[in-house]
Amino acid sequence: MGLDHFVFPKFPREQEPVTGESTTTRRRSSLAIETVPSSPHGSSFRTVGPRRARHEFKSFRLKGEYVQPWVDDKRLKRTKYNNIIIYIFIFISLAICAYLTYDGAKSAKVGDYCLIMDDQFDKDGIDDSHWTHEVQTGGFGTGSFDWTTTDSKNSFTDGDGLHIVPTITTESTDISEAQLFNGYTLNLTKAGDGSCTSTDYKQCSMRSNDTTGVIIPPVRSARLSTKGKKFIKYGRVEVVAKMPRGDWLWPAIWMMPEDSKYGDWPASGEIDIAELRGNDRTYPLGRDAVTSTLHWGPTSKLDAYWQTYGTKFLRRTDFSKKYHTYGLQWSKDYLFTYLDSRLKQVFYMKFDERQTLWEKGRFEGATVNSSVVENPWKQTGNPNTPFDEEFFLILNVAVGANNGWFYDGKFNKPWVDNGPTAARDFIKAKDQWLPTWGEGNDRGMTVKSVKMWQEGVC
Repeated sequence: MGLDHFVFPKFPREQEPVTGESTTTRRRSSLAIETVPSSPHGSSFRTVGPRRARHEFKSFRLKGEYVQPWVDDKRLKRTKYNNIIIYIFIFISLAICAYLTYDGAKSAKVGDYCLIMDDQFDKDGIDDSHWTHEVQTGGFGTGSFDWTTTDSKNSFTDGDGLHIVPTITTESTDISEAQLFNGYTLNLTKAGDGSCTSTDYKQCSMRSNDTTGVIIPPVRSARLSTKGKKFIKYGRVEVVAKMPRGDWLWPAIWMMPEDSKYGDWPASGEIDIAELRGNDRTYPLGRDAVTSTLHWGPTSKLDAYWQTYGTKFLRRTDFSKKYHTYGLQWSKDYLFTYLDSRLKQVFYMKFDERQTLWEKGRFEGATVNSSVVENPWKQTGNPNTPFDEEFFLILNVAVGANNGWFYDGKFNKPWVDNGPTAARDFIKAKDQWLPTWGEGNDRGMTVKSVKMWQEGVC
C-alpha cells in the first residue's frame, strides 16, 4: 500500500499511538517521520531525531592588536645579526671561489694546436684532397656483409653534409637475386673494373655459389678515409654527425695508423672515437649508447681493448635524432674522447710513465699457438706505444658482422657468426630489418663537419 492511500489516525495528546496491521506511526514533538518498508506490500514509519546544523569552522587567527613579546627580545635581534654576518661571509666565499676559478682557468697552459683539416662538406661533391674511398668486399676483418663502393648512391654530399648510405645490392646494381646466390663473378681487381683498393685479391673478387653458401655481398655501403692525405700524431679531432637508425647497422668514426710500424692489427693500435649499433633502445647498447675504444696488443688474439673503453648513454632519446659532436684529444701523456663537450668525456686514459702498455696488458709469457709472444713495442720503451705514431681518420657505415659485435641467438639476429651461410641468412630476413632503416636521406649516417688539429704550432 502506498503513502497516497494512507490515513493517519487521530490520537489523544496523552494516548500512545495505535498500531495498525501493516504500519506503525509515532508522534513526537519536533521529530521527523521517515518511511521504512515493512513488507512487499506496504510501508511503515519511524521517527528520527532533528538534523544537526553543520559545524561552522571557527578561526583562531589573532585579530586586532595583540601583544608581540618576541619583537623586543634582544636574543632574536642578536640572531638576525648573526644570520646577516653568515650571509656576508657566504657571499665573500663564493666571490673568492669564482675569482680563483677564473684566474686559474685564465692562467692554465693550453697547448698549441694547428688546424690541418676543416671540411664542412659545402663543396660540390666529396673533396678528394681530404678523402679516399676504400673499396673491397671482404668485410675489413669484421666479416661485415657490405661491399664498400665509390657509388654516389652510397656516399654523396648535399646541404645537410656528407651522407653514407647502405643500399641493397640487387636494388642498386644490375645483379639479379638469382645471380646474388649463384653463378655470378664479382671482380674488382685490375683485371676487372679496377676499383678495389685492397692489396689482397681475396678482398677484391668472388663468385657466388649456391652449394658452398658463398654469395655476393648483399648490401653496398661506403667507407671514406684520410689515409695518405690528413693524419696526426697527437692533437684533436671533432666530427659533427647524426648517426643512422636501423637494425644491424654499425656506424663508426675511428682512426688507424698511417704506417703500422709496430706490426699488423692490433699491434700498431686502433682508436675508435665513436661507434654504435643502429638497433633501437630495446637492444643492449643500441643506438642510445656510443662507445669509444682503444685496440692494442701483440696479436689479434691478445687484443686488450677490454681494459680501455668507455660508453656514454642518452636518456629518452638516441643518437639518430640529432647531430652530436664526437671528439678526441690526444697527447703523449693522455688520450680521451668526448661527446659534445670536452667536459663530457666518454673515455679517458692517462699513459703511466711507470708502466708500458706491454706491462699493463700482462703479455709477458703469453703464448699463441704454442709460441711465446714477443713484445712488438720494446724498441721504444714509451708508455704510450703504440699510440705514438701518426693516425688517419675513417668514416663508415658497416652492415652486420661476424666478430661478436652483434649477439648470437638474441633479439632476432637472423644469422650466426662465422656460419657458412651467414650472409645468405641475413639477406633472406630482409623483410624484418630493412623497414627499420628509413628511406632517402633519413637512411645512413650524415656528417656535417670534420675538423682535425695537429698538436703544436703551425
